[in-house]
Amino acid sequence: MGLFDDVSKFLENRLEEFLQNNPHLELQALEEQLKEQERDTLKLILKLQQEEQSLQKEILTVAEEIQIWHQRIGKAKDAGKVDLADAAAERESSLLRQGNQLWGQMEGVKKRIAQSKELAEQIQQRRKEIQAKYEEVRNNTATRSTPNNTSTAGWERDVKRTTYDRASDPLEARFQSWEMEAELERMKRDLGK
Repeated sequence: MGLFDDVSKFLENRLEEFLQNNPHLELQALEEQLKEQERDTLKLILKLQQEEQSLQKEILTVAEEIQIWHQRIGKAKDAGKVDLADAAAERESSLLRQGNQLWGQMEGVKKRIAQSKELAEQIQQRRKEIQAKYEEVRNNTATRSTPNNTSTAGWERDVKRTTYDRASDPLEARFQSWEMEAELERMKRDLGK
């Protein structure tokens, strides 16, 4: 696990250093994170609204059942069927408890919807702030730097998982050739001493 931790720490440090040297990219990364959070929050709101609608339907169904059993209590009492009236009253009480539980669940869902909407608004506001700051930093960087900033070119491309095959990577081949030449030169110097 130590090697993985070392590699992970190295990559984190390099990324942190890179982002500090390119603040506009750090803001761009933050904006991407906020977009993702906003999408997730909107999905959650949609899911909660569907859950609320489902609970409302269940509550209406239970309310209709309560009404039926309430009428049956009256009919049984009028007919002198006390045992049926008592059983119907128990059923009505059970349905009332179920309705109250559903109502409580629906109120909880409504509260979560309100909180999620508030969170979505906060995320949108934060995104606007980041976008404004990003534009400001980008404009400042553009006026200070050269038009072709090659150190950030790879970062600004579309995000796609890129894997490099060392055997067929032309850049890798160029570096290996250059490194080998440098090593041969060093060895020649060392032998000449």
